[in-house]
Amino acid sequence: MEAHSHLVPKVLSLFQDLPSGSKVLDIGCGNGSFLAHLKGFGWQLYGSDSSASGIAIARQTCDGIHFFQAGADEDPSRQLEQCDGPVDAILCVEVIEHLYDPRSCARLCNALLRPGGMLLISTPYHGYLKNLALAVTGQMDKHFAPLDDGGHIKFWSQNTLRQLLHEAGFTAVRFQGSGRLPYLWKSMIAIATKPRI
Repeated sequence: MEAHSHLVPKVLSLFQDLPSGSKVLDIGCGNGSFLAHLKGFGWQLYGSDSSASGIAIARQTCDGIHFFQAGADEDPSRQLEQCDGPVDAILCVEVIEHLYDPRSCARLCNALLRPGGMLLISTPYHGYLKNLALAVTGQMDKHFAPLDDGGHIKFWSQNTLRQLLHEAGFTAVRFQGSGRLPYLWKSMIAIATKPRI
């Protein structure tokens, strides 16, 4: 989780107007460590992941959060049941770059959110200046890590992630960077809204 700790302040600032009692779902929560940072704000917290071992660890280490095993591309009906209906906000932290079928994940998020709900998706930032800096310093292989099993298989720009979210029915898509200097960010966060109608 420490690799993603730079995202915690950003997420908390984006959720600052989320009322107490709101339901927040972390899709691809892993061992629950990111979601644990959101405890104490009065939100009802839920976490889902396809990994049985990750969910087992989350249940052992994160009291007061409801965790369940489910993939990021599964039928939403079971997840809606686990969350007692639609949720107010969804997190998907550094997950979308690992998915073979990211469109299914985006559609799932739309199906699980209440009208007007908020989606936050973070993914590694790949902008021109950052890629140029990586190339000049000889860090491209280390950054893209093609030999890491289970690593990143999709590399997102703001344009491609915006298109994915629009295809899934989201509106008002905007972005913020997180970690490091501007335009050399570690991650970008897409903030999207499910239309109210």
